[in-house]
Amino acid sequence: MAKRDYYEILEVSRDAKPEEIKKAYRKKALKYHPDKNPDDKEAEAKFKEAAEAYEVLRDPQKKARYDQYGHAGMGNNFGGAGGFGGGMSMDDIFSQFGDIFGEAFGGGGGFSGFGTGTGRRSGRRTNKGSNLRIKVKLTLEDVLKGAEKRVKVNKYVACNPCNGTGAKDGSAFSTCSTCNGAGRVTRVTNTFLGQMQTTSTCPSCSGEGQTIQDKCSSCYGNGIVKDQEVISLNIPAGVEDGMQLALSGKGNAAPRGGIPGDLIVMVEVKPHSQLIRDGQNLLYDHHVSFPQAALGTTIEVPTLEGKARIKIEPGTQPGKVLRLKSKGLPSVNAYGRGDLLVNINIWTPQKLTTEEKEILKSLDASENFIPDPKKTDKNFFEKMKDVFN
Repeated sequence: MAKRDYYEILEVSRDAKPEEIKKAYRKKALKYHPDKNPDDKEAEAKFKEAAEAYEVLRDPQKKARYDQYGHAGMGNNFGGAGGFGGGMSMDDIFSQFGDIFGEAFGGGGGFSGFGTGTGRRSGRRTNKGSNLRIKVKLTLEDVLKGAEKRVKVNKYVACNPCNGTGAKDGSAFSTCSTCNGAGRVTRVTNTFLGQMQTTSTCPSCSGEGQTIQDKCSSCYGNGIVKDQEVISLNIPAGVEDGMQLALSGKGNAAPRGGIPGDLIVMVEVKPHSQLIRDGQNLLYDHHVSFPQAALGTTIEVPTLEGKARIKIEPGTQPGKVLRLKSKGLPSVNAYGRGDLLVNINIWTPQKLTTEEKEILKSLDASENFIPDPKKTDKNFFEKMKDVFN
């Protein structure tokens, strides 16, 4: 089933300001929150849907990609992996609440007053690994058919000796004595306005609610070490230069068994030796001699799938554009392919022999070689406007 438009989900316009988007998401989160709608699968789905939309639209870069490429720009076509915002867990969603509802709700905290609790009310923080960014270079041939690339990435991976737990073999975890396993500490401060209560991440356990009794000697208790990993990238056909794709869970491993980050892949399309890309279309400039243009001929032009033969009609004028249907590039968002546009130019020789000059002079006297004003390109002045504007 096709995903709904993110702007439609949050009920905001495409030019909505960040505060409007934030306000709209807050309204949806309160309406469909699981604590207010226990055992309501439809409300839970809408709750996750709104969180995914906000995750994209609140970030200027992700929002710009979404506006340009739609859901495909979020990475959903990338090797079947979830894109930006896609595949969010409930922990990911609740981690947004520090931004939306204040610190007391962030990092897994719930909505006070909703009552039921969902197992996330302890405030324990779930570690998440950082995202990695790499660049992959593609040819136009790769763009045409899609490509599988294998890249070696330097990253943090889970420590083998301790299986990413950070604890020495056989060592146990103990409840943090500072926060009593809650992962957060609450302080009450007396001010001239009265008592003020603040809640923050526990400084002793970094929000995890537990501490390691005996740390692993390989990772020093972090659960991650530096290493390399060879990753296969299944890049869809039709990607454009500068597009970013996300491979979920292939970024840095998180400390002590948390959620891995994502691998962000920036696409760089290398220039072709003969063809120029213009969206889905390809452009090619071809010169023919004056006799060929006057008499007509057949020429060969390059395509991404080999040579193609096209016919030049007698009397072809310079600037004539010939179109080869479906010889261009596909789009990541649509079916079909663009075209190959061949621009025909007339080559004027710069050096002539005496005999050639005499031949041309005799031809110049013929009525057939006198330009006909009625044949002037009717779009000439419009083209000039485009050039100088």
